[in-house]
Amino acid sequence: MNLNSLDRRRFIRGTGIALALPLFETFARPLAHAATEASPPRRLACFYFPDGVPMPLPEEPDYKDWAWFPLGNGKKFTFTKVMQPLEPLRNDLTVLSGFSNPAVRSVHGHSNADQFLTAAATKYDGPYKNSISLDQYYAAHVGDQTRFSSLVMSTDGGTGTPRGAHTLSFNRNGRAIPAEHRPKRVFDMLFVKSDEDAARRLALSKSALDDLLADARRLRKRLSAQDQKSLDEYLDSVREAEIKVEKAKRWINTPLPTVDADHLNLELTPDEPRLYLQTMFELIYLAFKTDSTRVATYQIGRENGVGKSDHLARAVGFNLSHQLSHETKNADGWKNFGIYCQFLNEEYGRFAMKLKKTAEPAGEGNMLDNTLLLFGSASSAFHLSRNYPLILTGGKNMGFKHGQFLNQVGNNAQAGAWDGKAEPWQKKATHVDEPLSNLFVTMLQGLGVKTDKFADSTGTVPEVLA
Repeated sequence: MNLNSLDRRRFIRGTGIALALPLFETFARPLAHAATEASPPRRLACFYFPDGVPMPLPEEPDYKDWAWFPLGNGKKFTFTKVMQPLEPLRNDLTVLSGFSNPAVRSVHGHSNADQFLTAAATKYDGPYKNSISLDQYYAAHVGDQTRFSSLVMSTDGGTGTPRGAHTLSFNRNGRAIPAEHRPKRVFDMLFVKSDEDAARRLALSKSALDDLLADARRLRKRLSAQDQKSLDEYLDSVREAEIKVEKAKRWINTPLPTVDADHLNLELTPDEPRLYLQTMFELIYLAFKTDSTRVATYQIGRENGVGKSDHLARAVGFNLSHQLSHETKNADGWKNFGIYCQFLNEEYGRFAMKLKKTAEPAGEGNMLDNTLLLFGSASSAFHLSRNYPLILTGGKNMGFKHGQFLNQVGNNAQAGAWDGKAEPWQKKATHVDEPLSNLFVTMLQGLGVKTDKFADSTGTVPEVLA
């Protein structure tokens, strides 16, 4: 790439490298009347966690504290301890129950990540076929407006296996799109290297930013006071991310064992898996802030307790994440599983709050108002492929309505600990869920896509979109 051709509204340059910049009101004002610049970008990010959630029965002592779903309905609901980290975002989110993908409601939960964003009939065994995922459907409409059509990430990386996906993203032919799990690779995507010498100089420098500060100072003189503040905050964020990326290398570079998984990563401190998760969220934030992409997915973990992601539970003092879902009948079982899910909610909330605290460049509101986030799993109770735990956040400038718990199940859910007999997914459904694809159609419409159909949808979810 010829660095001399780079648009100064989008990059600052160093010796053979360039760093993507956030949008600035200084440069947006002259384009305010252009149709393509009439509104801020509309972003989408989808996040998946495996293994379901704690669902004690209403009569159990742990129900009010450690059930994942809130207590109540509509605007009148109370977060449990599991969801307490999301209280500051209460008016920016909607919790949903009673949604799932019809084609896979009777399959074992271990195969669920594959179809979370596709709604395809991936089944539990036999011939495998998938379809396009929600993020790639939206990327087909907005991907040509940014450097990267989408950002596909996961903790385990690659594509995984059929029914054991390491990625949420599937192309129009249903083929899995490899996910990136190395923070350094994602970080480097924000830089443009013109040749091998430039890459070598970058590797030898103390920081990638050191070679860019001179150009940043020149650019700063041309910016408004608000944009100068935005530039300073952005460069600080990049510096912090760069430091986190270096620290996260230890997590990635620790090898997986070949035999005894229980002893994997024993030398890692609790800070390292937490730092890794924070770093992955931070990279999505930077990608959105620089308008490098408007579409992102992050699969926090793969199903069935396989891979490095199963060890994220070390962040809160437990050994294996998947194991927690099997031990809810033990003493403090619901509490332990709840503490892990609380940790996931905390880091998701940290990311969403950072978007909320960042003003939308040359637009109204904050970045969260123009970003739609879906956070959830395709399992609820033990291996149960129904009543997905879902949180829809942000998108107020797109017309999304929040501050509610859309409770379509009530207490009529197949909850409770597994007693060692038939698992919940093998039992007859006690409630007929709404197709999750109805929510996807609603999301796409809010994002500006003119469609009334996605996968097996039968309508929309009017409660979440004005």
